[in-house]
Amino acid sequence: MSATTGTPADGAIRHDWRTDEIVALHDQPLLELIGRANAVHRRHHDPNRIQRASLLSVKTGGCPEDCAYCPQSAHHRGVDLTRDRLMDPAVVLAQAARAKAAGADRFCMGAAWRQVRDGAEFDAVVAMVEGVRALGLEACVTLGMLKAHQAARLAEAGLTAYNHNLDTGPDFYDRIVTTRTYQDRLDTLATVREAGIGLCCGGIVGMGEAVTDRAGLLRVLAGMAPHPESVPINALVPVEGTPLARRPRIDPLDLVRMVATARLVLPASIVRLSAGRAQLGREAQILCFLAGANSIFAGDTLLTTPNAEPDEDALLFAALAPRSRAEAMPA
Repeated sequence: MSATTGTPADGAIRHDWRTDEIVALHDQPLLELIGRANAVHRRHHDPNRIQRASLLSVKTGGCPEDCAYCPQSAHHRGVDLTRDRLMDPAVVLAQAARAKAAGADRFCMGAAWRQVRDGAEFDAVVAMVEGVRALGLEACVTLGMLKAHQAARLAEAGLTAYNHNLDTGPDFYDRIVTTRTYQDRLDTLATVREAGIGLCCGGIVGMGEAVTDRAGLLRVLAGMAPHPESVPINALVPVEGTPLARRPRIDPLDLVRMVATARLVLPASIVRLSAGRAQLGREAQILCFLAGANSIFAGDTLLTTPNAEPDEDALLFAALAPRSRAEAMPA
């Protein structure tokens, strides 16, 4: 507790955050917010370590969910997207090996399913997880809802984390998704946790939600005990043919605020700067790292949406690296 305010000190692990408290954090002067978040980040993390993860769509399109942001939904018939069957595990593992060679130490696989079904396709996903772990990479999958025995199989295969985003706060959720309830998502997360698998759970900003909805999402995540190990913060990438195609892109500084607030509310979690990063300049990304982001997804595509180009990431990491005295001298 702070001796001067009687409130918990920055960096304390809390599960009792109120939405109004989180809004107050989010809305404080930007430089104060970033400074506080950076101090907490340094208390719990190495500020110079930015994990690189790679994300691959192993089964694309035809999803029966109606998520308003998602080009893979079968409901959005105006989207120009080719539906693909589940990839062969050998092809996936070859891509995982290339990702590792390019510097990734986490490989994530997504299948556009509503829920996991037992059978040959799930067997193939289990084989993918086993193969990725054999390469020495962390393995994460996002497959929709799953049952306890399926979570147990994934745990036995060595799965590091299961991604199942809440997308937004509970009060805004039914304006984005109607085919799956918020409780469905929470039940899946509980199943994953009971199996001993790490949680990767975050959301999307820029869908038309209010700051209270963003704070509501963080309140739900902070109420989990323990907090999710991994929290992706996505900025909406509007896709032609989806209901959110005409949404304006989020102001980069609003994304910085969300990252910083997430760091203050979820001090020990890995905060992942995820979709929408391609639209951020180098300086905005560095501000996100200063504010508490400590992971990016590398590669030119995130599932089906564009990501930062590899040469852009090379320049980004070069800017973050120590400078030699020769580099620092004016020409």
